[in-house]
Amino acid sequence: MVNKSLSTAAFLTGLCGWLACTQAVAQSAAPAPAPGPTPVVAANAIKIGVICPFSGPSADFGIPMLNGVKQAVDEINSVGGYLGRPIQLVIKDDQGNPDVGLKMSQELLNEKVVATVGFCNTGVAAKSLELFQTSKTPLIIPVATGTPLTAKYPGPESYIFRTSAKDAIQAPFVIDDIIKRGWTKVAIFADTTGYGAGGLVDVESALAARQLKPVHVARFALGVTNLEEELKAAKAAGANVIFSYTVGYENAVIAKGRKALGWAVPQVGAWPLSFTFFLDGAKEAADGALMAQTFIAEPSNERRASFLVSYARRNQVKKIPVPMAAAQGYDAAYLLVYSLFGIRSGNITGPAIKASLENLQRVYYGVVATYEHPFSLQDKDAITANMLVMGMVKNGAITFAYPEDAKRNLFVKRKQ
Repeated sequence: MVNKSLSTAAFLTGLCGWLACTQAVAQSAAPAPAPGPTPVVAANAIKIGVICPFSGPSADFGIPMLNGVKQAVDEINSVGGYLGRPIQLVIKDDQGNPDVGLKMSQELLNEKVVATVGFCNTGVAAKSLELFQTSKTPLIIPVATGTPLTAKYPGPESYIFRTSAKDAIQAPFVIDDIIKRGWTKVAIFADTTGYGAGGLVDVESALAARQLKPVHVARFALGVTNLEEELKAAKAAGANVIFSYTVGYENAVIAKGRKALGWAVPQVGAWPLSFTFFLDGAKEAADGALMAQTFIAEPSNERRASFLVSYARRNQVKKIPVPMAAAQGYDAAYLLVYSLFGIRSGNITGPAIKASLENLQRVYYGVVATYEHPFSLQDKDAITANMLVMGMVKNGAITFAYPEDAKRNLFVKRKQ
């Protein structure tokens, strides 16, 4: 078992070599159902907010994110928390609804959280950013990828950080890949949410950078169950690839509609093509789809193997519904606690956490990446394009599209 009386220095050393700690916790921890947290009752607890959709259509990636955060915090608390003070999670369900998210964000601030890990949906996050910014409460976004989220405020002033890959790097990454494959006649299918609207802009910009334009653009609302006419129009326009930008079942509607037409063109997109909604909804029609990924749930190195084993045991599952959400939430929680240990005065305030995140002194060897100076005064995005790999749907699961990526994934990448 891990000695819970470890000094701060020893704890930092343990965090930097977190694998041994993770393995010890995994061996001793009893399985815990999701998403309910283990209550932490301590007068001196440090409150950290967690907000994402844990009910409703987006719960399939909100719950894994929460489980990843909880896993990290339980490991941290097992070695003494912060200077003997436990980390207490204050969890709010935004239901994937911007108005609910705004209300829940205010509740988090009313409960005096020192910082928050949260938001899975770009539109939900966008409506609440101002609350965190004006209250000077750091927010680390572990899932939502909309490019504007970390660009709304000037870097030196911004309290908004992120550990997911913004769409402005996902879109060019995918576009570069499909052009290499000879697919240059792109039809874009984007929903009308903030996520879809932002993604459309990023895909069109990525195409323009390669002197290309989409041959067809289709827009649709969430909940649509038939896109036959839009697919026929894209086919008539000569499209040889479909780039879809939506977070829900609509990706499956596109895949099944394409198959029903007998139209054998590939479907590519950002990371939502790895979601359960797509894999289970489209079934065999999903096979061969390509998408940008920061993390693929294969035990390609010891860190990832340990994370996957511990997650499966804690949550009594054979596989993680959306692995990227879990892994990015896990790393976000660790980075936040690392920032606490960078505050030498022990005076935990929003500005102090912000400054520490921007100047992390120790390398965090995470699951998604190795984080060496992940943030700065000007840059609030921890993930860069070199950290992405191309994922592919194969037999209902996500694997590496290229064998060489699987080999390179033995080594966790650093920010460039």
